Amino acid sequence: MTSTTERNPDKFALLVVDVQNAAVEYKPYRGETVLQNIARLIDACRNKNIEVIHVQHDDGPGTSCEKGTEGWEIHESVAPAPGEKVVGKQFNSAFRQTDLEDHLEQRGIRKLIVVGIQTEYCVDTTIRVAFEKGFEIVVPEMTNTTYDNGVVTAEQIYELYNHRIFAGRFAELVSVEDTLIRIVG
Repeated sequence: MTSTTERNPDKFALLVVDVQNAAVEYKPYRGETVLQNIARLIDACRNKNIEVIHVQHDDGPGTSCEKGTEGWEIHESVAPAPGEKVVGKQFNSAFRQTDLEDHLEQRGIRKLIVVGIQTEYCVDTTIRVAFEKGFEIVVPEMTNTTYDNGVVTAEQIYELYNHRIFAGRFAELVSVEDTLIRIVG
């Protein structure tokens, strides 16, 4: 893949994964806190002209996230501003069969702040694929969330993925405040 822009190791973007109405309506773990934290990061990025990229999952006909339905729409608390990139996807990975990688390459972006819903599915897969593609990843605490699954609580899933799987392996886990300092920097 060729890049039209030279790679800049310090250039980053905020990737907001699947924060859609249906996902929020299901009342994820600490959902209000997560939405507020994501909104704070989006505002800070916009104020510093740091790219905000929204990922929007289409789960197919008859589902709560079927393209074109109310559930599929990005939640109003984190809705894209005019001109912000929206990546439509049909798989857990924001990279699979999308133009996300090309978009990032063209802009010389090598660092990603990844936030969103659902921790153990689309957030996890996107982080792992980005890691494999050589991106540096920051995961701010309490900016991704999930649901109880009948076997494990949402809190346990959140803790396992953020503190045992992401942190130090695939991403740097930092506080929202530290992430804001990096953005405002």
